[in-house]
Amino acid sequence: MSLKSAIVSFFENLYYRPRGYHWIVAFSLLPLSLLYGSVQWVRRRTIKPHAPGIPVVSIGNLQVGGSGKTPMTIALARHFDNVAVVLRGYGRKSRGLRVVSRRGRIECGVEEAGDEATLLARSLPKATVIVAEDRMDGIEKAKALGAKAVFLDDGFSKIGIQKFDILLQKPQIPNPLPLPSGPFREFLWERERADLLLREGSDYRRIVTCEGCDEAPLMLVTAIADPARLEPYLPSNVVGRYILPDHAWFDEEVIRREMAACGAEKILTTEKDRVKLEAIDVPTALLKLQLEVDPLVFDAVEKYIHDKL
Repeated sequence: MSLKSAIVSFFENLYYRPRGYHWIVAFSLLPLSLLYGSVQWVRRRTIKPHAPGIPVVSIGNLQVGGSGKTPMTIALARHFDNVAVVLRGYGRKSRGLRVVSRRGRIECGVEEAGDEATLLARSLPKATVIVAEDRMDGIEKAKALGAKAVFLDDGFSKIGIQKFDILLQKPQIPNPLPLPSGPFREFLWERERADLLLREGSDYRRIVTCEGCDEAPLMLVTAIADPARLEPYLPSNVVGRYILPDHAWFDEEVIRREMAACGAEKILTTEKDRVKLEAIDVPTALLKLQLEVDPLVFDAVEKYIHDKL
């Protein structure tokens, strides 16, 4: 394991599965955490939100790492015609604004768009997908392309944009501290500022299926945040793991070498990872994630868009 991977793994365990020795590091970083949280507290109370002139629905979370933002965005956006999804495009090999798809027509590849944007574009044939570091630029582009509403992926921290905030929360919070002592981008109580706070397990739940997971030995290949959250869904024939940091890109030669070392005949990966693995010619099984969402959530989003229009 590289030094970078070891550091990432340590902090993922500190944030999501802390043990006694993790808290030594957490408390040593607490002054930085209090400073970071205080800066965010001030920002939220001093920055005036700008009305973008189009209904904007934000799907976000307070915790870093995966909480189901992308599948929730897919679940909500697919219920509407002629909407746009705007996101930053973490991990892409491009900069600036890119139109990834127009009403389902893909216009750039995964390296230019990023893994999440590519997955969104493929999953939403009635939507337009845009990546932009400046989310307001992305929203303005969506308006210019005729979208009637925008879904903002990971937008809770975008305080300067007037929007309907949906905040996702994991079932357990083992570490409630702000960064870097804990996983939270703001103080935990700021969740009350969301228009809808959705708790996993009650307001929505994950449904994971394994496609192509026969009896052949499998090697898990993934580059997602907190990959340990996949463990409950893995079949018993997983014999090895090749795990990289979130949004990292894969090397075919390394994958083949790791497969040979553990005796795997196929790789097992997620839908987000698969869009970066399609050029690699190895047998692949897929962990597919869908969300079962309380119908009241769709009603609230539809009412907000309708009222704004």
